[in-house]
This record gives sequence, C-alpha cells and structure tokens, in this order.
Amino acid sequence: MEVASLKALRVVPALCLCLAWAATLAAQSADTREAPSQFKLDTQTAARLRPQLIAQSSSASGHYSVGRIVFERLIQQAIPPSGVKLAWQLRLVESDRLNAYSSPDGSVYVETGLARMAGSSTGLWAAILTHEIAHVVRRDWARRYLYQRSLENDGNASIVIGDPGLPASEWTDPQKASQDLARFCRRLEIEADHDGLMLMARAGYHPDFVPALHHLLHAQGPDAPAVSLYAMHPCWEERDRELSRAYVEASIEFEHRWPEWYASPGGNPPVLVFAEDPRVKKTGAGAWEIQVPMRCQNLVGAVEVVLRASSSSGKSAPADMAVSPGDAAGPEISQLSGCTSPRTTVTFNFDENFRQAKTAAHWTDIYVLDASGAVLSRADVPKLHH
Repeated sequence: MEVASLKALRVVPALCLCLAWAATLAAQSADTREAPSQFKLDTQTAARLRPQLIAQSSSASGHYSVGRIVFERLIQQAIPPSGVKLAWQLRLVESDRLNAYSSPDGSVYVETGLARMAGSSTGLWAAILTHEIAHVVRRDWARRYLYQRSLENDGNASIVIGDPGLPASEWTDPQKASQDLARFCRRLEIEADHDGLMLMARAGYHPDFVPALHHLLHAQGPDAPAVSLYAMHPCWEERDRELSRAYVEASIEFEHRWPEWYASPGGNPPVLVFAEDPRVKKTGAGAWEIQVPMRCQNLVGAVEVVLRASSSSGKSAPADMAVSPGDAAGPEISQLSGCTSPRTTVTFNFDENFRQAKTAAHWTDIYVLDASGAVLSRADVPKLHH
C-alpha cells in the first residue's frame, strides 16, 4: 500500500509549478516541522483538482459506512494546521489495489481493495485513516514540495564544474539529491505513522492495529523488493522498527484513556504475530529443516502456521484473506502453535522424497492464520538448495 498523501493527486506534474517566490520559502522551511502559513500552493492545487477527484470517487456508505464512522471520530481529535481551512471527507475509489492517499484539502481516498481488507474492523480502518489524516494535518505535501524545490534550486545555483572558484561543498550531485529526497520522504512516512499512532490512542483505537495492518499488507502484497536508497516509502520492517518507542508511548496514552480496552471504540487489540525470517538448514542427504521464529501478542488459543509451495505454473500461493487447505495454488503442510513463549519457533522437517511427492517447485511462503483462517502475517522462505 502506498499510504502517502504525497502521491495522492493523480496529476503530480501539474503540482510542481515553478513559482519564483517558492524558492525563498523552500530555503527557509525545507527541514522545519511546519510549512509556512503564507505558502498556499498545496491547498490551491487541491481545490482546483477536487472536482476531478470527487468525480472519480464515491462517498463511504453501505458496506463502507464503518469507515465513515471511524473517520468522523478521528477528525474530532485531529488538530488542523493553523491558517488552513480543511474540507474533511472520506471517499472510496473503485480499485483492487491496497492503497490509500489524501489531498491537502482534507479529502482522504481509500481504494476499495484496501477497504474490503479492513472490512468491519474499526481498528484497521483507524490504522489506515490516521496515517492519512496525519499527512494532512502536518501539511506533508507542502513540506515535500518545498524540500524538493530546495534541492533543485541548490543545483540550479551551482557554478559550472571546473571553475577553480567553486567550493567543493557546492558541487551538485544529482544522485545524492535523489537519495536525499527519498530519505526525506521516508522520514515523512515514519513521522505520519508516529502522529497517527497518537491520534488512534486519543480516539480510542489500540495502537496494535497499526502493526496488524502492516502485516496484513505484507501478506497480501507481492514479495518485498530489494532495499533501495531511492525508495520513497520505508519497508514494513523498517516502519515497525522505527516506531518501537512510539508504540510504547501510544499504548500508555491509550491505557490511560481507556483502562477497559473492550469498552473502547476499537475494542480489544488484535492478535499480532511477528513471523521472522525462516531459517533453512540441510539436516542430511535430501533432508531439510525449516525453522520459523515467531513472537505473538494478544493471542488467546492457537495459530496455524502454514508452509506453502508454488503451484505447477510457478506462481506463488495467493495471499487471500482466508487460505484453505488443499488450495489449487500449491501444496501445503501446517502446524498449530500456541505461541506460548516470547520467542516461539515452529519447525518443519521433510526429505526430498516428500518434497518430490508434493511438487517439483520449491516451498515459497509461510502464512500464519488465526482461528477463523484469516491471514495474520507472511514470511518468505529461502530457496532449498540441493
């Protein structure tokens, strides 16, 4: 999910207008917490594009009414930026993508693929919406625009390379500028996650719904791409790692306001399973062992750990919300675990005969399912070598 208001507006090139006065503001505000109050390009552009975006979306009603109810509760707790008039509204965009984005005017757009995944869970809806609300409140579109302009202006002001009067610190490196922008955007995402966590706690939704959402998105999405210095979004593992302290702060705030968790608007926190990278070890001639380290929170009962293989067509098993044994996507073996210790390890043992009897393809995924068969998390299995 590209949960980022900075990619929200579909006509991005139209937003990057070359305003002479923006360069001065950029130099003053590239690294500040807030965009200057006199900067209006973000809200002006949003107002101009609003009719087009509204026409491409629909109101959150019917099956998605729970999202509207959560949204209305959240914006009551949100503190709008000074000097900016917002027109808060939740809209649904028909698409199978697991994505959400926001506009600087306060409109939040959730694509129906993601809305269906959230379903009737008020906590998952809160995890989606608070991130987008945080982008709006923080004016992150303006902050990115101004930072990008500052990088561009630094480059445009450079003297021709080779001039002996050019200080080394002023030489322009386009590659470094791209890395700086990507790093800045990843930081915006982490900060929006942090502010979203605190907003959830104040509004009555347990912060554990945020990592639950991250794990669901990872399980539903494609394999993670290689880590890149140019990535505009942090990976899920980085987000969880960066927010470890924020989770504690938000949990304390939630428990202070809602000592009876079940009575909060979001209800009890969700089951969390952190399935870490599986370890593959060859134990003998044609025999392997796959160990899956896990950590669980809020678990009552057991979870099912499913090892799945790719199908005969070479495609991995789909990450549906419910995975049934014997799915046509490929064979699977499973175990139940109560995840009773802080670090529980589930081990799968099999030999080459078993592997060949099941499939000629390699085992690809570990899925962790709750008691109803819903996916909680996924991990990728390293290839088994002969």
